Amino acid sequence: MTTEVKDPGKYEVSKGFRTTYWVFMFLGILTFIVALIKNPERGWVAFLVPFFFFTSIALGGLFFTAIQHVTKAGWSVNVRRFCEAQTSFLPFAFLAALLILFFGGNYLYEWFHPHEVARDHLLAHKAPYLNKTFFAIRLVLFFGVWWIFQKVIVGWSLAQDESGDESITQKLVGVSVGFVLFFALSYSFFSVDSLMSLEPHWFSTIFGVYCFAGLFQSTIATMILTIYFLKKKHLLSGFVNENHYHDLGKFLFAFTVFWAYIAFSQFMLIWYANLPEETFWYIPRVQGGWTAVSLSLLFFKFIVPFLALLPRWAKRTPTYLAAVSIWILVMQYVDIYWMAYPAFFREAPVFSFYELFIFLGFFGLFLFSISRFLSRNNLVPIKDPRIEESLHHHVVY
Repeated sequence: MTTEVKDPGKYEVSKGFRTTYWVFMFLGILTFIVALIKNPERGWVAFLVPFFFFTSIALGGLFFTAIQHVTKAGWSVNVRRFCEAQTSFLPFAFLAALLILFFGGNYLYEWFHPHEVARDHLLAHKAPYLNKTFFAIRLVLFFGVWWIFQKVIVGWSLAQDESGDESITQKLVGVSVGFVLFFALSYSFFSVDSLMSLEPHWFSTIFGVYCFAGLFQSTIATMILTIYFLKKKHLLSGFVNENHYHDLGKFLFAFTVFWAYIAFSQFMLIWYANLPEETFWYIPRVQGGWTAVSLSLLFFKFIVPFLALLPRWAKRTPTYLAAVSIWILVMQYVDIYWMAYPAFFREAPVFSFYELFIFLGFFGLFLFSISRFLSRNNLVPIKDPRIEESLHHHVVY
């Protein structure tokens, strides 16, 4: 028997919510301007961390969407629109990337300076890849192709809401396969360009995978929080239930373990080999003031969420799962902060209103983009041919 699918409607942005994200954006822009005047290096690294944080979540939304199409998943139809909404941040991320390219790169990357490259043998050896022109080409290429895939994958999904054309579902499989293949390479290079090249003498062949683990974990956490927020608004009744939460919670748990595995693999191999050209990256991160930050990742990004998500009930309790998701997102910021800041502040961490308000600026922009998307489009792909499976989704394990 086919269930009659009712339109869940669109999200209406309240005046208070709109005011919140505009205030966040204003504070972020004002703080960034002050930072550029008083301490531009600090300002740009404070800009880089939330840029990478939210860009990764936006890309993670597109990756999760593509995976659902590739696997022809039915359970996720009713939650897919929320990861599609995350992709709406990509155009803003590209504008931020251009700011880094044209204005911030000289403060962030020593290989932007020809005289530094000329007097350093290793930088000269890496110059065919680490140079400003090729960096710009990669940046435009990556964001350009990501945007094209976003317009096609998300655009066709939205078009199906109007036309009901079931052939779109089949066409999305091939396009999504193409995106997954491109994403696997491009995001790894993007991670190297954005973060690893802050200390260009260091290298790790697993760095892209490490960043991907954080991307997927934070993407799922963002989806859970979006669903929780909309459920509180009584907008998804009959569409999303505890079984959907359960599956998203299992993803969150799985990638908590996966992140720990990749983090341990990278650290253990470098520690065991004990080669100076590899260990110098970790040494400041395990000494002095950075020791506490490193230990916080072990305890608060792995052990705490691992134990918190282990019981079955934990993945089926929305309020509890939302709280764990917030925790994971905070630790994802700490992780990116830990990767970036020791390149500039070797002795101890620094954190003040610069980091807080510039992050809030990006957060406000992210809330603006995602709320605008959800207010303009259906909250659920109501004409997806697999929606019946999602409506009756039930987890027995």
